[in-house]
Amino acid sequence: MSTIIREVPSDALETSRIGDFLGWVNQKFGYSFTSWDELYTWSITDIEDFWESVWEYFGVQSHTPYISVLGERVMPHARWFSGATLNYAEHSFGTPDQADDVAVTAVSQTRDDFTLTFAELRTEVARVRAGLVDLGVRKGDRVVGYLPNQPEALVAFLASASLGAIWASCAPEFGTQSVIDRFSQVEPTVLFAIPGYMYGDKGIDRSAELTEVLAALPSLTHLVSLDYGDFTLDESTREQFTTGSGLNHAIDVVDYAGLGAASAGESAELEFEPVPFDHPLFILFSSGTTGKPKAIVHSHGGILLETLKNHGLHFDLGPGSQFCWFSTTAWMMWNALVGGLVVGSAIVMIDGNPNYPDPKELWRIAAKTRATLMGVAPGAIMSARKAGFNPTEEFDLSSVSQFGAAGAPLPAEGYEWVMDRFGQSVLLNVGCGGTDVCTGILQASPLTPVYSGEMSGISLGFAATAFDASGNEVIDDLGELVITQPTPSMPVTFWGPDGDARYAAAYFDKYLGIWRHGDWAKFTTGGGVVVTGRSDATLNRGGVRLGTADFYSVLDTLAEVADALVIHLEDPDGGMGELVLFVQCEPGVSFTSELSGRISRELKTRLSPRHTPDEVVPVARIPLGRTGKKLEVPVKRIVQGATADSVASAGALQDPRSLDEYVEYAQARKAKMNA
Repeated sequence: MSTIIREVPSDALETSRIGDFLGWVNQKFGYSFTSWDELYTWSITDIEDFWESVWEYFGVQSHTPYISVLGERVMPHARWFSGATLNYAEHSFGTPDQADDVAVTAVSQTRDDFTLTFAELRTEVARVRAGLVDLGVRKGDRVVGYLPNQPEALVAFLASASLGAIWASCAPEFGTQSVIDRFSQVEPTVLFAIPGYMYGDKGIDRSAELTEVLAALPSLTHLVSLDYGDFTLDESTREQFTTGSGLNHAIDVVDYAGLGAASAGESAELEFEPVPFDHPLFILFSSGTTGKPKAIVHSHGGILLETLKNHGLHFDLGPGSQFCWFSTTAWMMWNALVGGLVVGSAIVMIDGNPNYPDPKELWRIAAKTRATLMGVAPGAIMSARKAGFNPTEEFDLSSVSQFGAAGAPLPAEGYEWVMDRFGQSVLLNVGCGGTDVCTGILQASPLTPVYSGEMSGISLGFAATAFDASGNEVIDDLGELVITQPTPSMPVTFWGPDGDARYAAAYFDKYLGIWRHGDWAKFTTGGGVVVTGRSDATLNRGGVRLGTADFYSVLDTLAEVADALVIHLEDPDGGMGELVLFVQCEPGVSFTSELSGRISRELKTRLSPRHTPDEVVPVARIPLGRTGKKLEVPVKRIVQGATADSVASAGALQDPRSLDEYVEYAQARKAKMNA
């Protein structure tokens, strides 16, 4: 049974933006909704009325009106707001009375911090837009960024979007092959890039990697180079690019600071190219840890509507808010972060090592910037809990009204730690969604309770549930997370040849006309939702499915364990198979047979005998993707005999060496079996 650890505040309807929206809906349609359940049910049954209400309530600016809200309730390729033309970027500059308000706070370990007002942001976007026009960029062209999470990336994105050009980005810490695997698919004409950056107190030069990337992208005509702190593009490298020496083609190099200055001038008006609702806005890439990254195309209208709904109604953001969530430009949370601007919220853009000079840095930044919504990784919450850290004793975090957590499951102990430290005045919003829809499918809102160890429910407009293998809905049992009705932020397609076919195969291969998300989830009668991991990483132990998150929730509470990863090797004859648990100990802790036995006993006692591992293997590190997700499927494939480079690109890993010891384990295991 779901355990409520935070009730809905009695004044939530009066004090939250979603409460105001609910009242607006009641007045518009003559309803008498008073609860979350009523509003959510309406959002997935009267779909057209709900999304039209989001459009009207938030005042979407369109250049031509829509003919219909939704042509037909089909998936994939539902047609939303046909006839309408608009531009996402037009909604990112606040209202006229916000012109002098701070829009962006830039926090960096490479240079001094600074801010931009909405007016200053608009001026910068107008300048860079004019520069892109000078470079020949037009609607439909691809513009890409090899950039940190700093205002220049935001400006380049909005300038591109204002033209109807299509944006894509990679973080500069990505290895060259990972960048090439992504950008080569979209054939960009302009690349924005930095030559280096600081990560903590360590300088990282990327000029050699930049050369490799340019050489592999023959479609590029221009490089826009950004000076970043003390990192600048030297004259010899600049000459190499402009002459094409070693690149097989010449690339004009333009300095970001001078881009468009002559064309724009100080009084240039920022214009916006009207585009259809489903015109591509940006391309997000899947992790690339189980194959070549998928290039997922998202639309101007779909992302705009979803962001307005999500940020305004679930995140409770608006004018006067400060949205602070650490992300790199390679994660969909970056797109979500900059989306704070469309509801009039200010945003905090952070670049560098989030644990430098110590693991308290993100809490320190949240306090300094007076964040109202603070994004915290589940791992950071559990680490703070394990360390006995109390952030409210060290920092003034009184401005925080909501914590967001995503990217991995958060154990019940993490929920309780947040509530113990911050009390009932703060909403803990643990969500699950991803690159595929660029938002949360499951999450809380100011009108939902918080359940210990469970997400608070389903996001408005998402008809989500769990299906068994036969396509039957299951409650209080694990099943495939599915979406049964279309939503606007579902992808337009995948970029490239056969994009529609690959898109359909990715999400609609199992249940006809139903979106299969790829997560293993349990919807409870108590109202909460538990996601136990990717369905392709779920452990099928003698016919009983076990979620990997269950293992981690127990191991996160053991003081000696820093991290862990579990895989299941199936028995082809239908037996129990083998459960292998890899454990990384805390610094200074030795892995012993006694510790191994205690880990096994804890899993058996707190979960079930089926969760008892057949082998506990000490490792120096747990392999993580760039977004912090554990690479369970790649490790399993390596142990089954695959090569490391066939299951994960080194550039897609936080630590390129992190799979080496798993390869060694697989080789030793094979030798032992063949002996």
